[in-house]
Order: sequence, then C-alpha cells, then structure tokens
Amino acid sequence: MGSLSVSTHRGLVHWQGLLLVVSLFTFWCLPMNAQFSIASTNVAEGKNVRLSLRNTPQNALGYRWFRGEREIPHNLIAGYFILERKFVKGRLYDGRKTVDLDGSLLIRKVTRKDRGMYTVVAHLPNSVQQVGLGRLNVFQPVKVPILLTSNGTITENEDAVVLTCYTNAVSIEWFFNSMNLRLSERKKLSEDRKSLTIDPIQKEDSGYYQCKVSNPISSAESWPLELHMQHD
Repeated sequence: MGSLSVSTHRGLVHWQGLLLVVSLFTFWCLPMNAQFSIASTNVAEGKNVRLSLRNTPQNALGYRWFRGEREIPHNLIAGYFILERKFVKGRLYDGRKTVDLDGSLLIRKVTRKDRGMYTVVAHLPNSVQQVGLGRLNVFQPVKVPILLTSNGTITENEDAVVLTCYTNAVSIEWFFNSMNLRLSERKKLSEDRKSLTIDPIQKEDSGYYQCKVSNPISSAESWPLELHMQHD
C-alpha cells in the first residue's frame, strides 16, 4: 500500500503519489454542562431571588423570559434589549420582576405561585436565538416539629408504642439517644416517616427520641421525648 501523509495546516493529503485537496472541518460539540440554561434555584417564600443564567452567549442583544417550558407569547413575563435599552412587559408581568443587563431575572418577595419552570430566550445577531430552561422551587421554612407518644404508661414486653412527629416538612430523620435510629422487626416507620411504631417495647428501648425535619432551605429538631417503661 502507498503511504498516507496529512498536512492539516495546508488542507492537503498525499496518498500514493497523488495530491488531493480536501476540505477540513472542525466539529466542536458543547458538553451537556456547557449548555445555555437557567440555574435551577431553591428559595424561601417571601425572599428575593435571582434566576441566573449559565453559559450565556457573549454576543447576546437581549433576553425575554417566559413562564413554563416553552416560548409562548401568552406566557411572556418581561424582556430587555441591550442596544435599545428597552424593557418590555409581558402579560405575566406583575411589577415584582426585572430583567437585568446580564439576562438574569430578579423576583422580589417570592410567593408559592412563582414556583415552576421558566424559559429564557437570548437574542443574538442575524436573528439567531438560544433557549434555556430552569426551575424555581419555593419553600416555606420548616416549623419546629412536635413529637408525641400514643401511650403515657408503657409495660415492657406487653405494650406497643407509636411516636408521631407532627411537621409540615417532607424529609424526616429519627434519632435515639442522639444517634441515628436503627430500624428492626420491632421498630418500623410509616410510609411518610412521620410515625415510629415499636412493638413490643423492650427494656433497651428506654431513652430519648427525636425527629429532625428539613427541606432544601431549612431544618429543625423536636425536643427530646423520653420513653420510660414499667417492668413486670
């Protein structure tokens, strides 16, 4: 076989003594984490929040923000066009939202109604557009949970006891004597993790119980509840 040599800087290929002119193309694919998008954000209800952009195109001429996962004119919040210094109000503009020069969206005094998906459109030269998506999650700060027992008087090896953690949070952890509670055939949690059943209760179950609750923006612990039992 003849030898093959490639000269990339000249765009020439020598093969079997023949000189071929080739067109060289460079393909560059952006990795997924370099895609234009809105940074999904968690915020407490009532706070101000800024929905920032990731991998913003350098030559953007303006931005428009929409509620939902699509660019639907009916769902336009607001927009800003840099060269014209023009702020555009959409149907969903309510006076609490501002599009900044960097394309981010500032929302003041966030409410639960603000949570959900957002779409941003970056306008580039030659009528080119880039579209980014992101989610805003709005949470209420968790309240201190209250831990109560079903039985005031407990007899070893006879009674069952149910401890209930009253909370407005979804994520719940259980502790026994300041250590993570270990479940067993006798110690089981309800599906929503708010109730702990011990059946039958035994001497080694005596001690202090707590539940810790949390969401992405806050956490709280109950006061310790002591289980004290009577012996036969």
